[in-house]
Amino acid sequence: MQLLHTADWHLGQSFHGQERHAEHRAFLTWLLDTLTEREPDALLVAGDIFDVVNPSLRAQALFYDFIVSAHERLPRLDIVLIAGNHDSGNRIELPAPLMKRLRAHALGRVNWLDDGHLDAKRLLVPLTDAAGDTRAWCLALPFLRPAEVTGVSQPNEAREPADNNYVSGITRVHRELIAAAKAQRAPGQALVAMSHAHLHGAAVSEASERPIVIGGEESISAALFPPEIAYVALGHLHRAQHVGEPRIRYSGSPLPLDFSEVNYPHQVVAVTLDGETLADTEAIPVPRPVAMHRIGPAPLDDVLTQLNALDDDPAQPRERWPWLEVRVELDAPLPDLRARIDAALKGRALRLLRLERRLPNVAETGTAAPVSLETLGPRKLFAKTWEARWGTPPDEEVLADFNRLHQEVLDADDSDNTQEGRL
Repeated sequence: MQLLHTADWHLGQSFHGQERHAEHRAFLTWLLDTLTEREPDALLVAGDIFDVVNPSLRAQALFYDFIVSAHERLPRLDIVLIAGNHDSGNRIELPAPLMKRLRAHALGRVNWLDDGHLDAKRLLVPLTDAAGDTRAWCLALPFLRPAEVTGVSQPNEAREPADNNYVSGITRVHRELIAAAKAQRAPGQALVAMSHAHLHGAAVSEASERPIVIGGEESISAALFPPEIAYVALGHLHRAQHVGEPRIRYSGSPLPLDFSEVNYPHQVVAVTLDGETLADTEAIPVPRPVAMHRIGPAPLDDVLTQLNALDDDPAQPRERWPWLEVRVELDAPLPDLRARIDAALKGRALRLLRLERRLPNVAETGTAAPVSLETLGPRKLFAKTWEARWGTPPDEEVLADFNRLHQEVLDADDSDNTQEGRL
């Protein structure tokens, strides 16, 4: 059985204030052609389909046009999609009844039954071959938000109080879903898990991945996926990689979502199953429709030389002009730096999105380095602010309260009903 695994499309992303519709359209066109050429049995999309919980109509149209086109080209293709932490689970599930007519299964949330057990049946998606026979079961597990897995009553037979620990809640969801999948499958059928999470030991992007707050932690253990799971299709981290063993894999984002990702091997993963086991994985490189250049950090003269050496084609439409980040090392402030960079780029088919000035560091100047949300992240900036105000670092209880508030801010617009959110 053949599967194709991808994740982290982030349709509708605003890149330093610029929209990337042309790039996303080019990727989805390439993906359609790849599906048509390879004819896999299923396409797995492991979360962060959209960049924000309330995506633009243009981004949504791009997504649904892809679903319809994929079904028209490959009527037997099973498509399984889960919500990521950037997505609204409600929005992903809203058109689910219609999408099932196109063999597309969209899972955005987990539900609990009256007896205290996970509603696992709705998260188990049969994957069929060209003859229509079920060859595998997909455990489609969307991003688990604290409100969905904490404070949930234990099963009637357990007679234990509800657990308010997030990691324990996640563990419980995995345990119950995997048990249900084992009971559901027939001999010879594989189990394939999909999850949108940060696993221990995985390499993160320098700047573009929104932290997933889990109490005081931001990662979970790969041990949640026992050997009976033939393949684990992961989303959230943008660097393509496997975690511990080849069967547990992040496909990575198909496009760089930040200049720090410019050298990542962007790809989708072709997966071959042989009965109940993983036979092979193959990385399929994704062509980059728009070039992305990161110049420096270097002295100004070297930066200007590098800019002059860049290739560009003014005949291309503007939406295809390369993105550009410039990082300049300075000995002292240079008021006309932007003017000099603009002069070097005049008449060039390049789009400068970010200019970073790097002045001497603290050790050389004896002055304090600037502290900001961008350089530290929310948690560390809060801790520094607390210590400056009260003269002592915040304790674990205070940090736990901050983590909960931070997650509520991230999820503020993904309410428990189907109202639209705002980012």
